[in-house]
Amino acid sequence: MPRNRLQHLALSLSLPVALAGCAMQRPPEHVPSSAPMNWQAPLPHGGSVSELESWWRGAGDALLAELIHEAQLLSPSVAQARSTFEQARATQTAARAALLPSLDAQANASRGFSEQNAGIANTAQIGLQAGWEIDLFGRNAATSDAARSRVEGAHARWHDARVSVAAEVALQYTGWRYCVRLVGVLRDDTASREQTARLSRESERAGFTAPANAALAAASFSDGRVRAAQQQLQCDIGIKTLVALTGRDEPALRAALAQSPAMPLPENLFTVDSIPAQTLAQRPDVYAAEREVAAASAEVGSAEADRYPRLTLGGSIGRMYLGASNVSGSSNVWSIGPLAVSLPLFDGGRRAAEVTAAKARYEAAALTYRGQVRQAVAEVEQALTQLANTSERRTDAQNAADGYRRSLAATQALWTGGLASQLDLENARRTALASELALVTLEQERMNAWIQLYRAAGGGWDANVVDPQGRQPGTARSPASAASAVSAP
Repeated sequence: MPRNRLQHLALSLSLPVALAGCAMQRPPEHVPSSAPMNWQAPLPHGGSVSELESWWRGAGDALLAELIHEAQLLSPSVAQARSTFEQARATQTAARAALLPSLDAQANASRGFSEQNAGIANTAQIGLQAGWEIDLFGRNAATSDAARSRVEGAHARWHDARVSVAAEVALQYTGWRYCVRLVGVLRDDTASREQTARLSRESERAGFTAPANAALAAASFSDGRVRAAQQQLQCDIGIKTLVALTGRDEPALRAALAQSPAMPLPENLFTVDSIPAQTLAQRPDVYAAEREVAAASAEVGSAEADRYPRLTLGGSIGRMYLGASNVSGSSNVWSIGPLAVSLPLFDGGRRAAEVTAAKARYEAAALTYRGQVRQAVAEVEQALTQLANTSERRTDAQNAADGYRRSLAATQALWTGGLASQLDLENARRTALASELALVTLEQERMNAWIQLYRAAGGGWDANVVDPQGRQPGTARSPASAASAVSAP
């Protein structure tokens, strides 16, 4: 081959490599947000969110952890999120494949009259056909980057669905536990009201109590029974909700609840980082919104690159057989090329419109991300405020309950010594029970605040956690780098 032809061939093959670095500029992947420097609500205590992943078991209730696991396996929202994740992974595989050459096997055979051989000839050919779209301006690379970002976002949303299910099961489970305690208090209250109504009827018959007072005592007894029945209804609804969430048979669930007494919860179930950006980095929905910004940025680059020329390179290698009456044989065949350039000239404004649409999607994704950050900050602040408020009220509620218990004990002693009537004793008992009812209600409110904080803080999610089938999600950034993006000025 002449020297100048070799130089031309080398130049034509090296041109795509030289042009491959001409990727289009994209808008920034990370946009600033309005995350505060510090929380305005008081923290239960400082620390990190590393304990969130296993805090259910740390609460000391094994049954709760089992129910959460079962609910996550059966949840339609978790299944949908997992399906979305798998679809995003498949899309990423297809996008990455566009960056690589394609290789196809081909085979054909024919029989017919050949004028050259003046007779019937048989031909057969087998070979490999290769093709490669050289990514001159980064269109395929940008599409692959967008797909990767969406895989990371879908993985985060899968965890977000799991966190939501865990929080819902915890709310229903702990709600049922507190409901049972409330039913016990209300039944004691109803028993006291019944005793008061009986004593009032006897006193009325003896002429010591006015009929109005006896009627009031009877009405109070009926009202107590209604309240106790309403509370029992809430407990039964809670059981049926747990059955729907976990898929357990109701008799089996009731038996498991009866065999697993409620454990006293620790003072602090988990810790929350004092730096808002660090906490927000653990929010899978915030991370997913940020990854959507990155995906939209890549799509802008892909749409821009689609307006520029495309370069494709082909090639083949194979073996051909020819058989006729007077000649037969086989030979190897190969080719490099064609090296084809496709230049868009007129498309009625389609490509320009696609760029405009991609930029609009990017702006919308950026606004959604900023809004998600603000919403996350608000949810954490609200949960922290509720938790602090219940902490402030708990001391007074406990002191009130203790004081009314002491008052009941003193009245009991007076009644035993004949210095107080049974009506006085029952009135003191109901006052003590009312304070107990308020204390249990406050404890439930505090537990709900902890669960809301668990949900608001992201449930211990980590961008590097394995996916639903035990595989690494890919190239997700670490929580620390996500935090720096959230807190960018």
